[in-house]
Amino acid sequence: MKIDLFDYNLPKELIAQKPASPRDHSRLLVLDKNTGENEDKYFYNLPELLNKDDVLVLNETKVFPARLQGKKKTGGQVEVFLTQKINKHTWECMIGGRGLKINDKIYFEQDLSGQIIENINGKTKKVKFNLADEEFSICVEEIGSTPLPPYIKTEDSEQIKKDYQTVFAKNKGSVAAPTAGLHFTPELLEKIKAKGVEILTVTLHVGLGTFAPVEVDDIEEHQIHSEWASISKTTAEKLNKLKQQRKNIIAVGTTAARTLESFATEKNILEHGDKWVNIYIYPGYKYKFIDQLITNFHLPKSSLLFMVSALAGRENIMTAYSQAVEKRYRFFSFGDAMFIR
Repeated sequence: MKIDLFDYNLPKELIAQKPASPRDHSRLLVLDKNTGENEDKYFYNLPELLNKDDVLVLNETKVFPARLQGKKKTGGQVEVFLTQKINKHTWECMIGGRGLKINDKIYFEQDLSGQIIENINGKTKKVKFNLADEEFSICVEEIGSTPLPPYIKTEDSEQIKKDYQTVFAKNKGSVAAPTAGLHFTPELLEKIKAKGVEILTVTLHVGLGTFAPVEVDDIEEHQIHSEWASISKTTAEKLNKLKQQRKNIIAVGTTAARTLESFATEKNILEHGDKWVNIYIYPGYKYKFIDQLITNFHLPKSSLLFMVSALAGRENIMTAYSQAVEKRYRFFSFGDAMFIR
């Protein structure tokens, strides 16, 4: 399937630079995946769109400030992007800076330093730090900045740390937010619970690959990145029971959907545990566990656009996106949402 089938024109002014305020006042395009019909709502209308006994699955990952600014021994600037923890002292990192080689040291604020111990490929290297575990985490929280998609332009790093985090974030490990979850407020979650909706959580730590463009003409040739995910035994047992009772399983965001689909067997039974997942979902894929999806509007020609098209049909999605542009919806991470029913 050609990637050009997933292209659309988006005026730059529709790329949201900050979230709606309050968060649940973002707009919500409700799409019927069977008929392609859609209607305009607001996210605070969600409780009335859900049914008693529906099941909402959230990704409770927490974004950490993974971008560090350091210096070489010579004083030259170096940007270090923490992408994957290897052990208590060592991280896989993307490094921006010239002339760096094995054994070179990088110096940061708060007496943090790191030594390059291995080249992985290109700018990706293994770095061994002098601090570890909780001490390292505290230091990074103080000196790091939140990684942002390139289309968000802001210099208010402290505000971004608050805005680019869901209200239910719990398990630290993501370099990007599960953005469909950004629309929820504590009050909205309480209204949803009062409706009789079951709310359960999983974890998927969003990796750097979420920003990676698709660079092939045939989407089937694209290679997806790996991300760490976890589902507890209790949650898996509850979800399996609810699925057997034919309850409606609604994933909040593509990250929650990828987690559930990665842990689902061919017999639609959800396993539990921790593992690295790299499921690639595009049209032709048959969803095994989720029934519906709450998601943001995704970039043209992106793997996430392929993924929602697999659920609702490419033509339905592209028509809905075209109409969203005409109606001046806000797009991408801080933008408006879509509920695929």
